[in-house]
Amino acid sequence: MANEKLRRQIVFEAARLMYHRQEKEYYRAKMKAARKICQGWVKPSELPSNAEIRQEIQRFAAIYEADAHDDKLREMRIEALRFLRLLKGFKPRVIGSTLTGHIRKGSDIDIHVFASSTSSVTMALDQEGLEFTVEQKQVRKHGEENTYVHIHVQERYPVELTVYPSDKAHYVFKSSITGKAMERASLAEFEQFLEKEYPKLELDEAVEGAEDRLDRFQVYASLLFPLGQVKHSRKYHPEGDALYHSLQVYDLMCDEVPYDEEMLLAALLHDVGKAIDPGDHVGAALHALDGFITPRTAWLIEHHMESHKLVEGTLGARARRRLQESEYYEDLILLGECDRGGREEGVEVPEVEDALDYIRSLV
Repeated sequence: MANEKLRRQIVFEAARLMYHRQEKEYYRAKMKAARKICQGWVKPSELPSNAEIRQEIQRFAAIYEADAHDDKLREMRIEALRFLRLLKGFKPRVIGSTLTGHIRKGSDIDIHVFASSTSSVTMALDQEGLEFTVEQKQVRKHGEENTYVHIHVQERYPVELTVYPSDKAHYVFKSSITGKAMERASLAEFEQFLEKEYPKLELDEAVEGAEDRLDRFQVYASLLFPLGQVKHSRKYHPEGDALYHSLQVYDLMCDEVPYDEEMLLAALLHDVGKAIDPGDHVGAALHALDGFITPRTAWLIEHHMESHKLVEGTLGARARRRLQESEYYEDLILLGECDRGGREEGVEVPEVEDALDYIRSLV
């Protein structure tokens, strides 16, 4: 590409698409970015390399996730170790960002497993009571079309298992980024790696802690589904039940800040207390969600009823000043707008599972 400025813009836009999980594949992200930047078709040979895109993604992560990066990486590696031990009969290999350390928002734990059949792997997951979906994906590369089987496990951090035939366990896979042999580690190699990286960490205790830890998204689902039985007053909520209302509010928030996990959770979960204690649904929600949401999300849920009083002009001056002094005040105003907007009859809303899967992808 003659214009280096355009090339850099494509790198930035492709990295942005992948960082925010709007695209998962490098080639698709680059082509979409090129069409947007250049307003037309661009030769694949003139596109930036995968390595350039990955470097830009890492820059985004360094800017936006620096404070939490190390803790999250350690937790993801412990979760990866848990699955390597669980699936040790299938000669598992951990690959990707969990191994290299190049995680970003939405990164999953990638593991290769080698089995005579996909059903043997899913049976092992079933025995552990894990929730998963199986996906068959057609990939065309270098004029050849191959079918890959992916098993997506919904845990605290999403896990993607790619199933290969048993005789491929020692095959040397090449990286799509470097073109060299893919970095990967067996169970024994990964344990040695973690002992070196975290010498003070007791691996067995850490894995046991990961097994006992509740998946917060399962908690969210358990609180949301009962809202379908909570009927609102038709005077204030002509749309019907509290679950339908909550999904409308979430959908409106997605239109405003699709990248903001905390705001999306505040929108989706603000009324979960109505199925627990209708007399104090805010207090009930905060109690049920304690430990599973951030202070920002909790503050927004705590004060969402006051956002309506602000609009109505019925909130006292002292309470109004207290809200205005908060760094989350503008967020509260937006939540209130979405809450009042989510009261339409007959509009389409996502399923609870789809909403939670989307928010999970932002983690």
